[in-house]
Amino acid sequence: MDIDAWVWWLIGAVGLGIPLVLTTMPEFGMFAAGAVAGAITAALGFGVVAQVLVFVVVSVALLAVVRPIAARHRDGRPQLATGVDALKGRQAVVLERVDGNGGRIKLAGEIWSARALDGGQSFEPGQQVDVVEIDGATAVVM
Repeated sequence: MDIDAWVWWLIGAVGLGIPLVLTTMPEFGMFAAGAVAGAITAALGFGVVAQVLVFVVVSVALLAVVRPIAARHRDGRPQLATGVDALKGRQAVVLERVDGNGGRIKLAGEIWSARALDGGQSFEPGQQVDVVEIDGATAVVM
């Protein structure tokens, strides 16, 4: 039984697709696409040299074009702050006098215990303060 060259190229593409799925390395996908291009070249009746040349050119072209675009998208994504990290830098309203010993603020719609970053500083009810950090269940403000 003689298998056509294009079938071997498709088997190679599937073989390259397996590590793509297992390792999530996109380079394997680019090589798999090159193998599909080699299969199309073989199906059109071109020789082995043309098939290998098409495989190499398509694979290298995809690596040269897609990888920088993917890296730019990966690096350009803003980091999403969640939990207490999302509260840092927000403004709050003082409900009860806040000083170095404690007090209460309204932060993100909730009432929080708070203390001043500088122990000698105090904030009166109604003032706007900035949350510097969250220490346990206490907002440190200035």
